[in-house]
Amino acid sequence: MTDRPTPPPAPPRIRRQQLIAMALLMLSGVINYLDRGTLAVANELVRGDLGLTMGQMGVLLSAFSWTYAVCQLPIGVLVDRIGPRWLLGIGLVIWSVSQAAGGFAATFGFFVIARLVLGIGEAPQFPSAARVVGNWFPPASRGAPTGIFNSASPLGIALAPLVLSPLIAVLDWRWAFWMTGAAGLVVALVWVAMYRDPVKSRMSEEERAYLESGVEVSDKPPANVSFAEWRALFSYPATWGMLIGFFGSVYLNWVYLTWLPGYLRTARHMSLANTGFAAAVPFFCGFLGALVAGWVSDRIASKSASPVGGRRNAMVFAMLGMVVFTVPAAFVESNTIALACISVVIFLANASSACAWSLATVTAPPSRIASLGAIQNFGGFLGGALAPLLTGYIAQAWSFVPALLTGAGIALVGSMAYLFLVRKPIPERDPSANTIPFQVST
Repeated sequence: MTDRPTPPPAPPRIRRQQLIAMALLMLSGVINYLDRGTLAVANELVRGDLGLTMGQMGVLLSAFSWTYAVCQLPIGVLVDRIGPRWLLGIGLVIWSVSQAAGGFAATFGFFVIARLVLGIGEAPQFPSAARVVGNWFPPASRGAPTGIFNSASPLGIALAPLVLSPLIAVLDWRWAFWMTGAAGLVVALVWVAMYRDPVKSRMSEEERAYLESGVEVSDKPPANVSFAEWRALFSYPATWGMLIGFFGSVYLNWVYLTWLPGYLRTARHMSLANTGFAAAVPFFCGFLGALVAGWVSDRIASKSASPVGGRRNAMVFAMLGMVVFTVPAAFVESNTIALACISVVIFLANASSACAWSLATVTAPPSRIASLGAIQNFGGFLGGALAPLLTGYIAQAWSFVPALLTGAGIALVGSMAYLFLVRKPIPERDPSANTIPFQVST
């Protein structure tokens, strides 16, 4: 491997915008995952208050994932056309209103609708974040900021029981939905007021040189991205490798995200009090994983022949680690060793997520970063939607051991999809071309 030229230091005005953008993405990401986790924290109280069966609660818990996954396909091209400022701002308003509406739910049907709308509203969060990183950072420096905005996911999951449980205990489960919904509306106003996309005509030569270092600049404005150009992404094996690969990564991650407390209580026979603390530890490790992965992927990319190869290799390494540590987690008798292995898996799962989003920023053509990132995320959340259902069925029919090994096998297939299909960046499309032949990567 050879060292690639490092980008010049960020000019002061660019650096200030970078800090503002990352702080706001981190804040909105934590709110995003607090909102997702509110129902899980209030599970038993909601079920008792509304008289829901376990089956109905399962539907309620999974409703969000299906609309979120489906909306990833159109939302990416919309972010590329309209820009992250307004798409994420609108998304924040929609998901915050639907989150607050959950606090008013008196029937199962109303609550399902609120959760479906929550999935629609939250869809722009990560494609917008990828677009922001692509807008404000040169390719060689995109790993660290990608790790930062991805770290909001495990941090929000870990904070949810710590922040919301006391609120529910003192007031009521409905207040958890109302307060997080109100917090999201405040963040929406701050985001729209403070975030701006870069306008090159208003930049100095130094600022333009920084943002364009290491990237082929396109004269085509993002607002002109068409459906044909979005569809053309599927002509490249890199797109399919990222879609299939992220399916495997998110599937195994969501096995733990949705079933870890139940697994610890049912298979590991831990007490309810110990389960709460034990389940939080791995997700704090996941927070660290997302932060570390961004920096490490930048280092690997700087010593690789290409940014795509470096970030892809970091992704494959993280996913193989997830597979390796899931096997002892399934078989060892010691709860301490099992929890340590699970903590490593979730550390690597969030590291792989950060690597996946940074990979999208260097694999996609400049005008379609959000589009490719959203396609990858669509594949991921198909895995995320399937994981809790398939895991529950396998655990009920046999045990958690084959359920965990199934997740490891799916992640292994995903890592191979990244390794063999994601080989080189996707070029910017010539708008005069009507078709693009399937490009075989070498």
